[in-house]
Amino acid sequence: MSTEAAPPVLSRPPSAPSPGRDVPPSVGRRRWVLLFVLGWAMQVAVRLWLASGQTMPVATPDESGYLFAARVLTGGPDADMSYGTVYRGGYPLLLTPVLWIAHDPVSVYRGALIVNALISALMMPLAYLMLRALRVRRRWSYLFAHVTALLPGVLFFSEFALTDAVLPVVVVGWLLLVHSWLHTGRSPAGETPRVALYGAGASLLVAFAYTSHTRGTILLGVHAVLLAAALVFRWRPWRSVAVSTFVLAAAVGAGTLLNRSLLPHMYPSGDNDLSGNLVRRVTTQDGWAWMLSLGTGQIWYQAVATGGIAAIGLITVAVAAARRGTPLRQRTLALGVLAIVAGIAFATSAALPVEYRVGNYVYGRYLACITPVLFMVGIAVLLRASRRTLALVAASAAVLTVLAACVVQWYAGDLLTRYTFTSYDFPETSFLTWDWKAFELWHATAAGLVLLGLAVSAVLLRRRGPALLAGLLAVVALAMSVTATDRIAHPLVAAETGHTDLRGIPGLRDARSVAIDWNVPWTIRLGQYYWAWWSDGSVFNAQTTPAPRNADMVIMWWPKNVPAERSWPHGAPAGWKVVDSRRTVEGDWVAWTR
Repeated sequence: MSTEAAPPVLSRPPSAPSPGRDVPPSVGRRRWVLLFVLGWAMQVAVRLWLASGQTMPVATPDESGYLFAARVLTGGPDADMSYGTVYRGGYPLLLTPVLWIAHDPVSVYRGALIVNALISALMMPLAYLMLRALRVRRRWSYLFAHVTALLPGVLFFSEFALTDAVLPVVVVGWLLLVHSWLHTGRSPAGETPRVALYGAGASLLVAFAYTSHTRGTILLGVHAVLLAAALVFRWRPWRSVAVSTFVLAAAVGAGTLLNRSLLPHMYPSGDNDLSGNLVRRVTTQDGWAWMLSLGTGQIWYQAVATGGIAAIGLITVAVAAARRGTPLRQRTLALGVLAIVAGIAFATSAALPVEYRVGNYVYGRYLACITPVLFMVGIAVLLRASRRTLALVAASAAVLTVLAACVVQWYAGDLLTRYTFTSYDFPETSFLTWDWKAFELWHATAAGLVLLGLAVSAVLLRRRGPALLAGLLAVVALAMSVTATDRIAHPLVAAETGHTDLRGIPGLRDARSVAIDWNVPWTIRLGQYYWAWWSDGSVFNAQTTPAPRNADMVIMWWPKNVPAERSWPHGAPAGWKVVDSRRTVEGDWVAWTR
């Protein structure tokens, strides 16, 4: 193993896998192609296996928002999600083929998870290319590419209809393409079409990220700066920059129109004004304290969830950005990665409303899209650094993790035990502390640092170190997702099905319009929209407004100590009858049909 430290950012354009001097002679190109096909198929199989028990959206309202957006895009009925978060149309576009084939809710949902698995598994070949560009040996690149694809931020969230299932692949693919576009040299005849495709492809991925989630706005800003830098410093001909810029502008414009087209169908009364939260936070002292502390909590989570390896990657990228000897193009890319980390962590924190849950203060999903990049940089450092450098970066990662935990403790304090703990927000740390009912900041920090120590100890074994490290990280990552599926995902599916399922109602298929009382908890309301998949979903306040005349089914809030037949305020109109009723821990409701 080389004694020099691994470069903090991609050091050369990635190339297709091919046999090399560190590959046994018997392994030729065909075997490498077979390895990648089988590896991708294995990753798909792991995802489908873990997702086999998922039958309905439980990450509410996010999953419901994306599924209903896909339904609207295919010409289906509306779903009123007014005063909620706006869910964009990029990811739902990927789900539209499923809706052309499947027509019942469970089939639609399972089809979405198949799409997730096919795309999410692409992390493996992309991670291989990135690790090779970080000068990791070919065989170890293949091994750690699988480990990267098993990270819970990549694997666990592919079990749900969320942008998080595809955004990590999009971000890694973008970084590979934009690096290749910036670094590939020009031939004597000028720039080749292949290089132009790198730039156009990177722009398309950025536009897709922007159209899919507000996090994509950060990626869009970084990409725009890189395009400007490429023109100013003449890293690429102006024609190449112009093509990439045109593709970016056209795709972002189309995505903006797509997102606007969804608003009247899903938010007829407006949304929850997250942009207003952002403005208030960045213009007040208390807002800055909230934003910086919560953003630090997101960085802490990624450090602990990866056993400190993402922290090593973050520190290494920061050193590359600050070091004078770093080539300008690599420094610019390093600054871009740092801007994505900081932008996502602090902007999402600023936009968050106060939800009285622990996940406000420490959260893993938002940064999960960039964590694989930091993880792979950290792996490259572990595999290539000298003992002295290894000790220095490991100690720095430990200090960063502890300091971040101190910030969380200082700002959140006893709110970490008083506020609502949602196990879905903590798949990695719940495993590390073996506690799915409460958040343990310092226990999780200690467990993450122990994992960091084991990782460093493994690579010090030299010959067998990389294999031992890969085995350790793969077992831990897979165990995190398996236990999270068993202890978080499956119980949520069982509970939400029991709380919301309408399939036992006779004639449900004939209900073309379902109106739900605003007083029914929104988690139940969105689940019932899902079970009546073919129906137009609307909401009204039964205490002040009559039920819509065109409704075929009305679901009313059910007050305590009141018979189901008296749940309709001021009495049900003639011809309506109770067809189902349920009292649950989330809320009580009664279903009426004509």
